[in-house]
Parts: sequence; structure tokens; C-alpha cells
Amino acid sequence: MNVQKMWLHQHPFEPFLPKEATHLIVGTLPPPRFSYGNLKPGDVPFCYGSIDGQLWPILDRMYSLDLRFENSAAAVEERKAFLNQTKLGICDIVAHCYREKLNASDMGMQKVQLRNFFSYLDQVPKVQTLLFTGGDSKNGPTYFFRRYLKSKGLSLVLENDVVPRQHSFTYQKRRFTTYSLTAPSGAANRAVGSMAAYKAQKAKDPSFTTLDFRVQQYQKVFPQII
Repeated sequence: MNVQKMWLHQHPFEPFLPKEATHLIVGTLPPPRFSYGNLKPGDVPFCYGSIDGQLWPILDRMYSLDLRFENSAAAVEERKAFLNQTKLGICDIVAHCYREKLNASDMGMQKVQLRNFFSYLDQVPKVQTLLFTGGDSKNGPTYFFRRYLKSKGLSLVLENDVVPRQHSFTYQKRRFTTYSLTAPSGAANRAVGSMAAYKAQKAKDPSFTTLDFRVQQYQKVFPQII
């Protein structure tokens, strides 16, 4: 009998939770190579550090950061300093999963174990906003967060159905606002390309890119540096 080998994909990073954080970025898992220590040139060994991802390029553009994109401690420290200054935390919702293929596909995640997310919210009492790096598609961060809330007898309330979709929920008498952003991954570029809002801007300006589109969207909900 041929039994398919299953790979454990463990989240390699603890949540980054500045004491004064007001916003949390919430995703799922970085690519498995971050867990197995086989980084690409240009990868940064930190949350969302994949050279193939777009979150840090988006933030680099939004906040004029001039970040390093390299496998170095200096690149990590730049990101931590920015997050502290902006009062931004990062707390992905998945603790680990299993995979038949060692790739970064969300759909390939099996036997998913979620983090005890509320225990982290308790550590950052000023957080009021969650920024999901993906929507409601299966195995995305919003999908898993809905599942997590349901296990606690809670649910998301829709506030605005325009992307980035806005919801709210209440936990321990704290009211939270959530935004489900277009995923900052190369895999999501096809979905962006099919959006009417993107097509309209592309028609007006042929040089307009999917990165430009995300920057516009993310600027609406990310905090300002004070």
C-alpha cells in the first residue's frame, strides 16, 4: 500500500506584538521553506519575508521605508522598528498544518491547527483593528478567523461589502473592526486582474500595476505614522 508522506508545516515565527499596537496584520503561514531553513536569496527571516510576497514591498512604497530585501538581521530589525513606530503587530492565525506537497498553497493545507488567537489579543489591549491578508476563500485568513470565532460562539458582522470588506465583532467588551484585503501574493495577481476596479484604472493608465492597486487599497486601512 502506497501511503502519501505528510509534511508538518509549523509556523516558524512567534507573533510580533508591540505593547502599544492598535492594528494587527493577520495571515496564515509563510512558505514552508521558512520552517525548514531553506531560504531564497532576498528572503527576510521574518513575518511576510518571502521575496515572492508583496506585503513588505507594499508597505515600503506606502511609508517610503527604503527597506533591505535580503537574508540579514539588519533587514529584520528595519521591519521591527517600523512596526513598533507604526503600532502595527503581526499575528497569523495558523499554528501548523500538514501538507502532501511542500509548497505554499493555501488549498494544500490539511489538518490545520489554529492559534489561540484571543490569548494574543489579551496581550495587546489597545488593538482595535485586524487586517486580514486575504478574503473569505477557503483556507484564507478570514475563512479561518470565522471558524475560530464560531468555535467561541461569536461571528463577524458585515459593515461594508466593498473590498477591503469591513466586519466587526465584540470580545470581552472590546469592539474590533476587521478588513479583508486582497492577498499580497503573486498567486492573487490573476484575481486582481479580473477586478472591475483594477480594469478601469488599467484602462486609463496602462502602466498601472497590481502592486499599485494594492497600495491604493491598503492605504485606506493601515495606520498613519504619528
